[in-house]
Amino acid sequence: MLSKLYIENIAVIERAEIDFSRGFNVLTGETGAGKSILVDSINAVLGQRTSRELIRTGADRAFVSAEFEDVSPAALREISELGYESDRENAAALMLRREIRSDGRNTVRINDRPASISDLRAVGRLLINIHGQHENQALMSADRHMKYLDCMGGYGDKLTEYASLYRAYASTAHELSRLRTDDAEKARRADILRFQINEIESADLSVGETESLKKRREAIENSERVSGALSGSYQLVNGDDENDGALSLLQQSAGLMYGISTVCDGAAGLADRLSSIAYELEDITSELSSLNEENEFSPSELDDIENRLETLARVRRKYGDEQQALDYLEKARAELDSIERSDELLAELTNKARDCYHKALNAAAELTRLRKAAAEKFCNAVGHELAFLDMPSVRLAVDIQPCNLNLHGADTVEFLISANPGEPPKPIGKIASGGELSRIMLAIKTVLADIDEIDTMIFDEVDTGISGRAAHKVGVKLHEVSRSRQIICITHLAQMAAQADTHLLIKKNVSDGRTFTSVTPLDFEQRKQELARINGGDVITDTMLQTAEELLNSAGFFA
Repeated sequence: MLSKLYIENIAVIERAEIDFSRGFNVLTGETGAGKSILVDSINAVLGQRTSRELIRTGADRAFVSAEFEDVSPAALREISELGYESDRENAAALMLRREIRSDGRNTVRINDRPASISDLRAVGRLLINIHGQHENQALMSADRHMKYLDCMGGYGDKLTEYASLYRAYASTAHELSRLRTDDAEKARRADILRFQINEIESADLSVGETESLKKRREAIENSERVSGALSGSYQLVNGDDENDGALSLLQQSAGLMYGISTVCDGAAGLADRLSSIAYELEDITSELSSLNEENEFSPSELDDIENRLETLARVRRKYGDEQQALDYLEKARAELDSIERSDELLAELTNKARDCYHKALNAAAELTRLRKAAAEKFCNAVGHELAFLDMPSVRLAVDIQPCNLNLHGADTVEFLISANPGEPPKPIGKIASGGELSRIMLAIKTVLADIDEIDTMIFDEVDTGISGRAAHKVGVKLHEVSRSRQIICITHLAQMAAQADTHLLIKKNVSDGRTFTSVTPLDFEQRKQELARINGGDVITDTMLQTAEELLNSAGFFA
């Protein structure tokens, strides 16, 4: 459950720390006091899209944090799989934080660990279900009705199994459609593929050849300078007919040293060292000669290299580098083989598609059967709740019609209601008023409450379009649902607020020309004052206070 919400610099809320309790929590306050801002703040910390306009005027950033206690094991498992397992002393506790900056950047943390907005949104969906006026409107769309019915049915494994079978069928059907192109188109495509295959094969590609040829071309283009340097170096070391080279001079020097070695100490050592250098120079002379021979090339080699590079460039312009061209070659061969074997493959895929279709069709038929069974159960349960919510004459019906196979089965599902006895059921969107939509949605939420594993439900102005006895019944129903999960409700009606376990007042104040919003928990006497204000306005009489006290007493709260 949501235990604490901290808000800083969100719209008119400079700073607020709100403690929520288990059970039924209500928030009341005058219009414009900031109730919707509170919901916006919760949406922000749950990872929903926000705007920098949410930041309080004069501030450069806004901050929201939410603490949760007794998080369900199922939610904790999914959060752990996302990489945010709790390292707190209380493993069932969770902390979400989000900072929104005026430059559009966000800082997000889950259990003190940096997180992404998408992860925050994924975690938020496991913790809180926010029901607002937009969801009432969603009830008018038949697209959502199947989701509610399937949730009631509890056959998620069958839905998963069917979706897998349908995807297999859709994939096979797509491949079959691709193969069923007309013969002329296949012939044209085959000609193109043969030309491309022949072009790449004729190029006789090898990965890295272009770079190797460029290096060889560079060597040839510099061969004259290289040859001159090698020949010159060889002549300086080895000498020629007219001049002794370094090698001959070293050998002569060694001979002179050996000649005086018997009469001069140290001469023999110098002679050995000079001889060693001479031997090394002999090796160098041999390598210089070999390099010079390797540097030789035929006059036509450069032309051959240029022609080969031109061929490779032409291939590269069409198919990419050598590796990409070879990869395309394999794909082209496979596609050509598929075209040439199309009749055989067509027969194989036709049989496979037929088999996949029948499997998906059988699974869809099972879903239809399960939906019809769930519809009866769903209508009875919702009807029971509607009767309690002062709508005893309203009858819910589920219209299930066949349709072509799709990802959700072979059905269309639409909720119909009959507002009065004897009237045929009609689509909800055509005959339900705003107040009726609110109560129908509450009835559905109540029926699905035990199936939904989310621990906290927030109702934003579920009281729209209702009053009096109906409002009292809605309050009682929310209090009843809150016995198994936390309920947070924003309301304008005293009949509903009186049923709450915890009553929070949102109040707007002006100080030094700035607007501030505060959130304060109310005790019994303060609740009486607030209920009287809701019922009667600014002038509160003793009779109004007495009526407010009676409302609280009837709900089980006493001074």
